[in-house]
Amino acid sequence: MLRTYLRPTGFVDAPFGHDGKLARLAGGLLWFSAVELIRTEDARTVSAELIPVERFEPAPELADIWARLTSPRPPLEAGERTIRLDQPQVVGILNVTPDSFSDGGRHEDPAAAAEAGHAMSTAGAAIVDVGGESTRPGAKPVWEGDEIERILPVVQQLARSGTAVSVDTRKAAVMDAALGAGATIVNDVSALTYDDRAPATIARANCPVVLMHHQGPPETMQQSPRYDRPVLLEVYDWLEARIEAAVAAGIDRSRIIVDPGIGFGKTIAHNLQLLNGLAMLHGLGCPIMLGASRKRMIGALAGEAPADQRLPGSLALALKGTDQGVQLLRVHDVPETIQAIRIWRGLKDAALTPS
Repeated sequence: MLRTYLRPTGFVDAPFGHDGKLARLAGGLLWFSAVELIRTEDARTVSAELIPVERFEPAPELADIWARLTSPRPPLEAGERTIRLDQPQVVGILNVTPDSFSDGGRHEDPAAAAEAGHAMSTAGAAIVDVGGESTRPGAKPVWEGDEIERILPVVQQLARSGTAVSVDTRKAAVMDAALGAGATIVNDVSALTYDDRAPATIARANCPVVLMHHQGPPETMQQSPRYDRPVLLEVYDWLEARIEAAVAAGIDRSRIIVDPGIGFGKTIAHNLQLLNGLAMLHGLGCPIMLGASRKRMIGALAGEAPADQRLPGSLALALKGTDQGVQLLRVHDVPETIQAIRIWRGLKDAALTPS
């Protein structure tokens, strides 16, 4: 089958004086001057061509992709909170689990967990993502009753304080319980494939949902991940299919967020290829969430640094994401990431202020 992909590249600080030569990426703070046109047939890349924006005239079959690349993303409506997506936002990770890879056991007490979530919100996190089941490599599934018992008091306390809460779960019963307790977003690492009831649950709630790419379940996903085509293209196609499945299930496309799933069925080389090509995923027309915080790849690239010593690498990957238009950065270290993004934003604002 013949397919064509568009990857924005050649980013420029500001559009001034470049009329007709630049396009704005997803209504955000980035402008690109060229697109890489990638043509494939079956599992083979046929050609890759770099075309300046000023000379690019999308063929009819590319018109929708081009429109999605360049159209603004509407804000997320998270209950009473409106979260703008024309700039990068931080999502704080709050694992109320005994065995998560980085912070397992730190937030098992509900009151302490809620206090940690409040601290994230106060530091500037737009969303706090509460999870009661570890999905680290090798992790075993948790019974939904235990998962609900872990997250419910934390979700309730955070929601009562006005914090925008997402629930990190694969199970419809947990989604229902969390949404009933005040959560307003669902983050599903299985992209609604784990539980047959999940799509209907999301459609009924009419809430934003994160669809994350993965290859295999957590128990086995890192044993021998492989892709028959460039990983960026396979992830793009897989997410595109999951978006269409979600829409067919009655989920509003404007409420769908995609996540490339760093570390979920991917080698270090796969992760790096995805991070270098993230801008292509804007062609799906949905906001992008990036969860690379403290991931194993950082340790592998930094002298086997343990999870609690991966802050510099986490910040490097967060900034890599913002430089490719990622709207949502899911991180453990909220204050530090907020500071990095504020510096990034200051540089952008200076570039966008005519002298």
